[in-house]
Amino acid sequence: MRIVSATEDRVITTPAAVTTALAAPSQGSTELCNWRVRMAPGTTGPLHSIDREQLWTVLAGSLSIDSGGVTGHVAAGETVILPPGVDRQVTSGDEVTDVLVCMAVGGVATVPGNPAPVPLPWAR
Repeated sequence: MRIVSATEDRVITTPAAVTTALAAPSQGSTELCNWRVRMAPGTTGPLHSIDREQLWTVLAGSLSIDSGGVTGHVAAGETVILPPGVDRQVTSGDEVTDVLVCMAVGGVATVPGNPAPVPLPWAR
Protein backbone atom coordinates (compact mmCIF):
# COMPACT_ATOMS: atom_id res chain seq x y z
CA MET A 1 0.00 0.00 0.00
CA ARG A 2 1.15 3.53 -0.72
CA ILE A 3 -0.53 6.73 0.50
CA VAL A 4 0.00 9.82 -1.65
CA SER A 5 -0.43 13.28 -0.17
CA ALA A 6 -1.32 16.34 -2.22
CA THR A 7 1.54 18.75 -2.83
CA GLU A 8 1.76 22.06 -4.67
CA ASP A 9 4.41 20.74 -7.06
CA ARG A 10 1.78 18.47 -8.64
CA VAL A 11 -0.65 21.32 -9.44
CA ILE A 12 -0.72 22.37 -13.09
CA THR A 13 -2.56 25.54 -14.13
CA THR A 14 -3.69 25.95 -17.75
CA PRO A 15 -6.01 28.55 -19.31
CA ALA A 16 -8.89 26.07 -18.96
CA ALA A 17 -8.37 24.55 -15.50
CA VAL A 18 -6.30 23.86 -12.43
CA THR A 19 -5.33 20.19 -12.42
CA THR A 20 -3.96 18.36 -9.40
CA ALA A 21 -2.16 15.05 -9.95
CA LEU A 22 -3.36 12.56 -7.35
CA ALA A 23 -1.92 9.23 -8.49
CA ALA A 24 0.35 8.43 -11.43
CA PRO A 25 3.58 6.54 -12.11
CA SER A 26 5.57 9.38 -10.55
CA GLN A 27 3.66 8.71 -7.31
CA GLY A 28 4.05 4.92 -7.52
CA SER A 29 0.98 3.82 -9.51
CA THR A 30 1.64 1.22 -12.20
CA GLU A 31 -1.74 0.75 -13.91
CA LEU A 32 -4.04 3.70 -13.19
CA CYS A 33 -3.74 7.41 -12.73
CA ASN A 34 -6.20 9.99 -11.51
CA TRP A 35 -6.34 13.72 -11.06
CA ARG A 36 -8.68 16.47 -9.94
CA VAL A 37 -9.75 19.18 -12.37
CA ARG A 38 -11.18 22.51 -11.18
CA MET A 39 -12.72 24.77 -13.82
CA ALA A 40 -13.97 28.32 -13.38
CA PRO A 41 -17.59 28.96 -14.43
CA GLY A 42 -18.19 29.00 -18.19
CA THR A 43 -14.69 27.82 -19.14
CA THR A 44 -14.14 25.80 -22.32
CA GLY A 45 -11.14 23.52 -22.67
CA PRO A 46 -9.32 22.80 -25.92
CA LEU A 47 -10.61 20.42 -28.57
CA HIS A 48 -8.50 17.25 -28.28
CA SER A 49 -8.56 13.48 -28.05
CA ILE A 50 -6.95 11.07 -25.59
CA ASP A 51 -5.73 7.61 -26.57
CA ARG A 52 -7.15 6.00 -23.41
CA GLU A 53 -10.67 5.63 -22.05
CA GLN A 54 -11.33 8.15 -19.28
CA LEU A 55 -13.87 8.38 -16.48
CA TRP A 56 -14.90 11.92 -15.50
CA THR A 57 -16.85 12.06 -12.21
CA VAL A 58 -18.31 15.47 -11.41
CA LEU A 59 -17.89 16.22 -7.70
CA ALA A 60 -19.37 19.75 -7.79
CA GLY A 61 -20.89 21.91 -10.51
CA SER A 62 -21.63 20.59 -14.00
CA LEU A 63 -20.10 20.02 -17.41
CA SER A 64 -21.16 19.96 -21.03
CA ILE A 65 -19.01 17.57 -23.03
CA ASP A 66 -19.01 17.37 -26.80
CA SER A 67 -17.56 13.96 -27.69
CA GLY A 68 -17.60 12.80 -31.28
CA GLY A 69 -20.27 15.34 -32.20
CA VAL A 70 -22.64 14.33 -29.38
CA THR A 71 -23.12 16.71 -26.46
CA GLY A 72 -23.81 15.37 -22.99
CA HIS A 73 -24.53 17.24 -19.76
CA VAL A 74 -23.04 15.84 -16.56
CA ALA A 75 -24.05 17.04 -13.08
CA ALA A 76 -22.53 16.54 -9.64
CA GLY A 77 -22.65 12.87 -8.68
CA GLU A 78 -22.63 11.67 -12.30
CA THR A 79 -19.81 10.06 -14.29
CA VAL A 80 -19.23 10.21 -18.03
CA ILE A 81 -17.18 7.51 -19.76
CA LEU A 82 -15.20 9.04 -22.61
CA PRO A 83 -13.96 6.63 -25.29
CA PRO A 84 -10.37 6.72 -26.51
CA GLY A 85 -9.39 8.40 -29.76
CA VAL A 86 -12.51 10.58 -30.09
CA ASP A 87 -12.29 14.37 -30.25
CA ARG A 88 -13.85 16.00 -27.21
CA GLN A 89 -14.30 19.45 -25.73
CA VAL A 90 -15.35 20.18 -22.16
CA THR A 91 -17.19 23.29 -20.90
CA SER A 92 -17.96 23.99 -17.26
CA GLY A 93 -21.40 25.14 -16.10
CA ASP A 94 -22.39 28.32 -14.29
CA GLU A 95 -20.43 27.57 -11.11
CA VAL A 96 -16.97 26.31 -10.20
CA THR A 97 -16.77 22.70 -11.34
CA ASP A 98 -14.67 20.00 -9.68
CA VAL A 99 -14.07 16.71 -11.45
CA LEU A 100 -12.17 13.53 -10.61
CA VAL A 101 -10.64 11.92 -13.73
CA CYS A 102 -9.31 8.36 -13.96
CA MET A 103 -7.49 6.63 -16.83
CA ALA A 104 -4.99 3.87 -17.54
CA VAL A 105 -1.33 4.87 -17.30
CA GLY A 106 0.42 6.02 -20.46
CA GLY A 107 -2.23 8.16 -22.11
CA VAL A 108 -1.39 11.06 -24.40
CA ALA A 109 -3.47 13.75 -26.08
CA THR A 110 -3.60 14.88 -29.69
CA VAL A 111 -5.20 17.94 -31.19
CA PRO A 112 -6.94 18.09 -34.58
CA GLY A 113 -4.52 18.92 -37.38
CA ASN A 114 -1.43 17.93 -35.37
CA PRO A 115 -0.71 14.20 -34.96
CA ALA A 116 2.17 14.79 -32.52
CA PRO A 117 1.31 13.31 -29.12
CA VAL A 118 1.01 15.71 -26.19
CA PRO A 119 1.97 14.20 -22.83
CA LEU A 120 -0.37 14.76 -19.88
CA PRO A 121 1.88 16.05 -17.07
CA TRP A 122 -0.67 15.17 -14.34
CA ALA A 123 -0.73 11.54 -15.54
CA ARG A 124 3.03 10.90 -15.58
